[in-house]
Amino acid sequence: MKRILELFAVAILGGLVVFGLQKYSTNSNALEKNSTVNIQETAKNDSKSNSIFVNNNVASKERNAVGLDFKDAAASIIPAVVHVRNTRYVQQYNPYDIYFGRQQSSKMLKQEGTGSGVIISPDGYIITNNHVIKGANELEITLSDKKTYKAQIIGKDIETDIALLKIDATDLPSVSLANSDNIQIGEWVLAVGNPFNLNTTVTAGIVSAKSRDLEGSKNIDSFIQTDAVVNPGNSGGALVNTRGELVGINTMIYSGNGSYIGYSFAIPSNIVKKTVEDLLEYGHVQRAILGVKGVGLDASIAKQLNISQTEGFLITEVTPNQAADLANLQKNDIIIAINTIKINTFAALLGYLKSKKPNDEVTISYLRNGKSLETTVTLSENDETYIPSLGITIKNLSKYKKEQGVKITSINNSVLKQSGITTAFVLTAINGQNIYSIEDVATLIKNRKTNEYLKITLKNPEGEFVNFIYR
Repeated sequence: MKRILELFAVAILGGLVVFGLQKYSTNSNALEKNSTVNIQETAKNDSKSNSIFVNNNVASKERNAVGLDFKDAAASIIPAVVHVRNTRYVQQYNPYDIYFGRQQSSKMLKQEGTGSGVIISPDGYIITNNHVIKGANELEITLSDKKTYKAQIIGKDIETDIALLKIDATDLPSVSLANSDNIQIGEWVLAVGNPFNLNTTVTAGIVSAKSRDLEGSKNIDSFIQTDAVVNPGNSGGALVNTRGELVGINTMIYSGNGSYIGYSFAIPSNIVKKTVEDLLEYGHVQRAILGVKGVGLDASIAKQLNISQTEGFLITEVTPNQAADLANLQKNDIIIAINTIKINTFAALLGYLKSKKPNDEVTISYLRNGKSLETTVTLSENDETYIPSLGITIKNLSKYKKEQGVKITSINNSVLKQSGITTAFVLTAINGQNIYSIEDVATLIKNRKTNEYLKITLKNPEGEFVNFIYR
């Protein structure tokens, strides 16, 4: 039996491989204070957003089908890719103090990790991976011309593993974003980053797969898979097409030893774009949902259901009064496309929805009793969810999610009830990490280590805090 490959984030993760402290986790502190920026529109795509990343340096030449040449694409993207240095300070205690019954002594240790980033606007906004900047006390950005800047965190999203940084600079080279829905399997791409601290390294490969769902990735369900060489330090770097347009942010690799062995994975640019725009506008990412449960079809499931369709998303449950229900989608309908984008797996459906905002309208093509139908759906916002491990239902406090905490709307937990906890309480932190949305709660719980204690912090109407610890 073949050995099962372990999943690593590229920085193995970014800074963490240098830190040598722990395995990769998308757990993170809550979002930093939001900042506002005007991002000019330079192109049109199928999103309703009026803001798109600035393009001030990227060549737009179509590649000649004969005589493949990556020089133009490389020349256009290299100046927009940066080196990210994450410095943090941790307190180290002397274990022998406890052993000998002495008063504990400690010292502060400086630890550094590195990764990559991509400039998306001339005034200094930079995209990278959340895991690259995790736990940072200081962030230093080095441009391709060797100039260095201190960076501040504008926003970060645990689920998509995207962070937005800002440096105090102007007239910077920046990258434009392609529509990642249009990228094709077999298309040439370049990966640009700083593996092993080797600045501005460019590698080439092809798109090996789209909408790749990796078991163990936990949050991102729709990677672009390539065979471009990617190694620790490439995290947060650019994946571009032959026109030098960003199609993804390099994030993960499959490996048994933490280094490249054949496949790397990038977050599609459409998801990146939507995430950054939400961070700028709301300070947090808004999640659009269809309001259905179901399963991706394959030959085995089709045989069990006695149907001929082996691709698509089979709806097994429709949530009342949410998007799908309001559009009259029903149990046993099979979704085969959204806005003409083919949906052949569950990951493809989730990946497309992550590029959309609540209240966006989408056209869904589906099968009902073998008949092809089409309907327009206005996507709902995911603002309430049940957390089984806590026995509570929680809801976002506001649309903008700048206020710390989530509201408890119902309690199915006898311990909390007997302790006097009511729906007037607000859940403010988990394991010491502040939360601002239901997505923060779900992700922190999902990503905790096996047998790790779960400490929740609640605030009562008078502003007093109480803690509960779960095993």
